[in-house]
Order: sequence, then structure tokens, then C-alpha cells
Amino acid sequence: MKSLSISRKDIAAMTPQDVETLATRLEQDNYSNAFEGLNDWHLLRAIAFQRPELVESYIHLLDLEPYDEA
Repeated sequence: MKSLSISRKDIAAMTPQDVETLATRLEQDNYSNAFEGLNDWHLLRAIAFQRPELVESYIHLLDLEPYDEA
């Protein structure tokens, strides 16, 4: 099994179209194994922390929406 390795430089070079393609794969959830989907999820999460403007439309895929614990 290969591990996911993406640098800040790689994320900085991503375009909105790259993120849209990634999000589409996650939404379709048609992976040959669970690890591929998990790798995409981790990549989208890394993008969300470093370039949040790119994932605004796809935040629902990460379950990072704010909620009130009170």
C-alpha cells in the first residue's frame, strides 16, 4: 500500500478545477478500495486547512461545519 504524501507546495499549486475533480470523486464514492477514498478525504482536508477558499463548496464532505455543543 502506498502512502499519501503531498507537500504545501503541491497544495499551493492546486487549481479550483483540481479540487472540483477531487470532490467529485469523493461524492461519487466509487473507489476500488476504502484506502483510495480515505486518501482523497485526507487530501481534501489538507487543502481545507491550507487553502480554505478552494473547498468552501465541498466542506460538507469533511464534516467540518461548525456546530454548537451547548
